[in-house]
Formats: sequence, C-alpha cells, structure tokens
Amino acid sequence: MAYMTTAQALVKFLDNQYVSFDGVENKFVEGIFTIFGHGIVCGLGEALDSDRGGLTVFQGKNEQGMAHVAMSFAKQNNRRKIIACASSIGPGAANMVTAAATATVNHVPLLLFPADAFSTRQPDPVLQQFEQVNSLATTTNDAYRAVCRYWDRITRPEQLMSAMTNAMRVLTDTAQTGAVCISLPQDVEGESYDFPEEFFEKRVHRITRIVPSPEELSDVAQALFSAKKPLVICGGGVRYSEAGEALEAFCEAFHIPFAETQSGKSACLSSHPYNLGGIGVTGNSAGNDIAKEADVILGVGTRFSDFTTASKSLFRPDARVLTVNASRFDAYKLGAVKVVADARLAITALHEILREKDYRSGYGEEIRKAKEKWDKEMAFLSSYAFGEDFKPLIAAGDPATLPEFREMTGSALTQTAVVARVRELIPGDAICVGAAGSLPGDLQRMWTTDCRYSYNMEYGYSCMGYEIAGALGSKLARPGQEVYAMCGDGSYLMLHSELVTSLQERRKINVLLFDNSGFGCINNLEMSNGIGNLATEFRFRDEDGNLLGDLIPIDFAACAAGYGVKTYRVRTMEELENALADSLKQDKSTLIDIKVMPKTMTDGYGAWWHVGLASTSSNEKVRRSYENKKQNLEKARKY
Repeated sequence: MAYMTTAQALVKFLDNQYVSFDGVENKFVEGIFTIFGHGIVCGLGEALDSDRGGLTVFQGKNEQGMAHVAMSFAKQNNRRKIIACASSIGPGAANMVTAAATATVNHVPLLLFPADAFSTRQPDPVLQQFEQVNSLATTTNDAYRAVCRYWDRITRPEQLMSAMTNAMRVLTDTAQTGAVCISLPQDVEGESYDFPEEFFEKRVHRITRIVPSPEELSDVAQALFSAKKPLVICGGGVRYSEAGEALEAFCEAFHIPFAETQSGKSACLSSHPYNLGGIGVTGNSAGNDIAKEADVILGVGTRFSDFTTASKSLFRPDARVLTVNASRFDAYKLGAVKVVADARLAITALHEILREKDYRSGYGEEIRKAKEKWDKEMAFLSSYAFGEDFKPLIAAGDPATLPEFREMTGSALTQTAVVARVRELIPGDAICVGAAGSLPGDLQRMWTTDCRYSYNMEYGYSCMGYEIAGALGSKLARPGQEVYAMCGDGSYLMLHSELVTSLQERRKINVLLFDNSGFGCINNLEMSNGIGNLATEFRFRDEDGNLLGDLIPIDFAACAAGYGVKTYRVRTMEELENALADSLKQDKSTLIDIKVMPKTMTDGYGAWWHVGLASTSSNEKVRRSYENKKQNLEKARKY
C-alpha cells in the first residue's frame, strides 16, 4: 500500500499511463497545463511540487487558451498523447467549459481537472464558490456534464481509482473520445489514503482498430457496384486511422474522386490526381460540382456537418449514402448503408472486394475537367488585385467600407492573394492552424497540404480563439516544423494569451493576423441576408449613437511587440514577402500584422447553408432571403 494524498496519487497515476497503437508504444500524458489558483495550488500544486515524476508542468495564461493548447497537442499527435489541464474553482473552471465542448465535438481527447468546493461543505461559501439554491450539491463544474464524454467528482480519495480508470477508457476510445472532466474538491485533494500499489503500475492502453463485419462490408460493396459516379468524402476519421494512403490507393484503383472535410484535410495529399479538395460551404467548385452529380456518396470518418459537406442540400435527392465510421452514431447519419469500423481496415477490405469484381466507376473526363476549372479559379484568386473601383469579390456589404479601409491602412491587399502567396513562400511541411471567420473557407479551398497531418483546423465548433493556442499545441507536438496560426483580427482580440506562453516555452509560432477591421465573415452573412451593418465591423459610435462611425485603427504589431514577439507590418505584397522571409530566420514567435481589404475572401461555389432567418420582417431584403431559404429547404434532405 502507498499512503499519500489524493492529488499525489493522481500525479503518480498519470505518470504511468501509456498507449499502444499498431504495436508502437508511447507515454500518454506529457504533462499538466495549469493556472494555479484557489482550490488547486495547495492540493494538486503540492503534489506536482513534491514529485511530478516525468510530467512537465506548463503555465497557462488563460484557462480556455491552455485547454485549447492541450487539445491541439492531442490532435497533432493523432490522439496518441495528451496534456492534462487543471484550474481553480469558479471562474477558472468555467473558463475551460468552452474548450471541453470544442474537444468533444471534434472527437479529440482532453483531460480536465477543475478544482471544486469543499466536499464537507464546512466553509461554504468558500471563495469563488457557486451556490445553487435548489441543490448545494451543484457547483460550477456541473456545467461540464453537457459537454464532456465522461464526468466525475471525487468526493472520497478511494473514488479516484475507478474515476481515472474510466477516464482512460474514454480518452483512448477511437469512437467516443472527447473531453473528460474529473472534478477535484479542494479538501479531498489533500486527504490521504492507503492506495494499492497496483494502481500505480505501468498501464498500456491499447488503441485498437475496430474490425469491419463481413455483412456490413457486403452491404456497402453491393451499393458501390451499382454506382456510376460515386464520390468519397474524406473525414477526420481517415486522419486518426492514418488511412490516407489506403484511401488514395482505393480511389486510384477504381477511378473514384474524393473530397475532403476540414478535419480530413491533410490525411491525403493535395496533389493526388483524384483529390478534388474541399466540399460543402467551405468547399471549391471541383468538389461541389462533382458532388451534385454523384449517385453514391461514401463518407469515410465524417459526421456530415452541414458546413463542411452541405450534406442536406448538395447531394442529389436520389443519391445513396454509405458510411465508414468508428462511431456507430455517426455511421447512421443520413440513413446510410454503414460499416462501423476503423477507416483503414474497412477501406482496405472494400478495396479487395471491389478488385475481385473488377469494379470501375463510369467517370470519363469529369474529374480532370473539374480540377482544371478550379485551377483557373485559383489562379484568379491568387493574383487578384483591386483596381480603383474597389470591386469586391463578395457583393455583400457597404462598398464605401473599401476605400475607407484603404485610406486608413494604405493597403489594397486581398485576403485570397495573401493566402496564396503565403502558401508559396513558407516551407512545404509547415503546419497551418485555424478555426473561425472567413479564413477556414479560404484555407480549405486554397491551401495545399502535401505533407500529411500539416493542417490543424478546428471547425467542428469553429471556436474563435483556438488559432494561437492551437498553434502552440501543434508546435509542442512537432517542434521541428514551422507552425502558422491563421488568425483574423476578431479571433486575435478574443484570445491570444498563449502567445506569451509560446515565448515562455521558447516554442516559436508564427501568427499571420489578417486584419479587415471586424468580424468579416459574419458581416457577409448578415448583410447578404438583408440585415444592416450591425455590430460586425470595428467602428466608433457615430453622432446618432450607432456603431457606424469611423473604422477603429489598431496596431496589432505594436501590441505583440510589447510581449517580446518579433513583429512586422504588411500593407503591400513586397512587405509580405520580406516579412515571411525574415520570420523564417527568427528563433522566437513572430506576428505579421497584415491589413487585408474587407470582402476579399472566396465565395461559396454553389453550396447552400441553412441559416435561421426571420419569417416576418418589414425589410424587403430580409423577406427575399427568407423566400430563398424556403425554396432551398424544399429541395433539401429532410433528415
């Protein structure tokens, strides 16, 4: 027996957890990110100070930010390694709830240890304690129940053993992984107990591949045999199964094109002749044009999000949907014919079945022509420059914003031209990290990924503020590669605190800050649906009290320079090229403040997105938008 506190036992347990995947064994828990505060510093803090073993302690600057770092670290390691996160009670705990939701939606393991109020209730209400009048058993940490795969509260030391066993079960589950919350009342952290020695023995959790059943494989194969123009959708499950090569070989053998979701991008190579690129609302013309004509859709490792696949509106009403997914819940989407299995095993098995039947799709030149059409569009987007008329790529919005922005900043750069030039100039194996705004669409369409797992886009939750923290997580996981955070000015203002942590850890990240003076993506959405320019641009109040005054000039480079970051100001393409070249010479984090004209992102390329609109309005433009929505809904799938 080992007599120690609950917190000491927790640290020792975490230090002895390993995972094995395809025979390769790794230490699972790299360390613990924390902001020591009330409820955690004297319990878990003491344990880490006394004997942290092989765990690294990381200091966060914002609880949500540090949890995003941990989530990105796990994703970049294809879910084979994690960093746990610990916070104080109250606001510290509440700050991590958003990150928990983000991890769960994206099927990424995230282990959280928020401190909690006293289990004895003796000093109630203790500092930062949330008291719910209908139950004193309810605390801030109950908010995690809705956004975690597993939730537990340790009210006695001996409960730690079953709680952590179940935590590891969920964190290493290929189908059900996500956020795990183990709530730690601050008094229990310091209570001692005789823990059995076997609790601390080295444990190897085998992340196993789910073997496909012959019956389900036969069902999907039969549906494919009748397909003349099938389309494969490559989702995140392909990445985590490391099935990219198998999927490429499958599509090449049977002349089947494939498109990528945001999560699936970089599992396969952009240069592969059957890779159409993105699909859905953030997709390109190649993927969407082929998808509209496909008679069979095979979704591999995707949950068919409306944005990243346009699954309810893009596919033909009579198109059959087939799925391969480790999650039974996701495999059942769209009434699909399903294989519940590991992506690589299922695709490999289907390959053999189709090869024996000598199957080949009925495509002629459609794949090549679709890709050539998109290549021409890419050339236009890459070289696009504004003339004196300031003609925007997207018509939504007030054209007067464009000359106003140019006068304020001195920049006529377009967002699309900047994205294209960045891709040309930075290393081919650089990791691109993003999350929200208009950049995910531009990156899904325009960013090439011929280095596997070099695209880290959080688009399941589209959580603003993930970008910079996510870049640090990727850098901690892949210190030998350059990492770029693709960040809008809105996301930067929302959460950039872990930029300081990157300096502290001496882990260089590069922040490419696209400043268009507002929440440009949502400005497009509101104004294209007839709503006025309401609180989506960064403007002063005018004389009438509305947020329609002059644009607010912000020097983001000056802000980051104060932290010690190497910064650059970009208004021309030459300045961009010089900044990118010099930033590669730096050994500390950089920020390139790029002023890009509003309304210069890519368009939607024929995909429709279902948005809640007012069914009654005095605004004629809103009424027209609602009628357009009704027409599209009539054509959309009902479930």
